[in-house]
Amino acid sequence: MKSESVAKGKLFQTAADLFYRHGYRATGVDTIAAESGIGKMTLYRYYPSKDDLIVAYLRDSDEVFWSGFEKITAGATTARDKLLAFFTSLQDYATTPACYGCPFLNVATEYPDGNYAGHQVVLAHKQAARERFRALAAEAGAARPEALADALHLLMDGAYMAARLYNGAADNPAAHLAETARLLIDAYCPAG
Repeated sequence: MKSESVAKGKLFQTAADLFYRHGYRATGVDTIAAESGIGKMTLYRYYPSKDDLIVAYLRDSDEVFWSGFEKITAGATTARDKLLAFFTSLQDYATTPACYGCPFLNVATEYPDGNYAGHQVVLAHKQAARERFRALAAEAGAARPEALADALHLLMDGAYMAARLYNGAADNPAAHLAETARLLIDAYCPAG
């Protein structure tokens, strides 16, 4: 049993790395099997299709995102500080070569069909992020929390796309992410 869970974990981690770095369509099951050293028959036993593996990766990415969000914002005492902590951390990550963008946006661009199972996971994740921004914006006293949440949502996704495009380059516009988030928050929230 343990060897089966090890094999499944190795397949999953290999697929996750390849999907994130190279894209979903560019990563075939033959590549995943070869890179992991585990046969395709075993892969299909755990994940009946590549789409099932993509959905599993997205669900795992959702858990990782929210766990990270909680860890990043844990030390912040106000809603405003939580938002700033998140965007400061995202700036730090999005400006490194280790960031290949957002696994959710990457799926949405490669599989734009709204009926695709992965697309549904992406939409749920993005709606949850938008709602968290809205709740924090309201708690921070924003006059229009929905508008601030939408602006922060677009800022986050823009930073992820810049990370994918510039991949650690010195001129990555995500280098100004935290300051831009602060300016947005200040514009929507009354002083004090």
